[in-house]
Amino acid sequence: MKNSIKLALFLLTLYSCTPKTETVNLTYIKLQIVKTEKDFEKAVAEKGLAEGFYQFADSNAVIKREHDTLIIGKNNIKNYYLNPKFQNATVTWSPDAVTISDAGDMASTYGKYVWTSKDVKGKEQVSKGVFHTVWKKQKDGSWKYIWD
Repeated sequence: MKNSIKLALFLLTLYSCTPKTETVNLTYIKLQIVKTEKDFEKAVAEKGLAEGFYQFADSNAVIKREHDTLIIGKNNIKNYYLNPKFQNATVTWSPDAVTISDAGDMASTYGKYVWTSKDVKGKEQVSKGVFHTVWKKQKDGSWKYIWD
């Protein structure tokens, strides 16, 4: 009986020393991500592609664009979108799905986008597709994309 009591006290002490995991509110994080997507879209509309994509990029972000080209780093992403061919381009999008990591520090979204630009003759060109973005929570609590 003495040994059982000692074991119980030992286990109770051990349990009380175990770090507690923080409960992650996935619903709240999902709302943060949807808001971040909308803020991102608004920044692109108001400030242009280069500044919008720069503002929401993690320092090591990667985007995949035409011909499966990877553009790595937020400065390179900004330079990519400073190309004159994007001067009159606009894009709108909306996430259809948001997935959050169990730890609440990573998320991904996908949905539909509409890209509008003008050809060399000034005729409007519209293309539609599906986007996929991966988000990483920053030390300051904001969200930045690491993949788009």
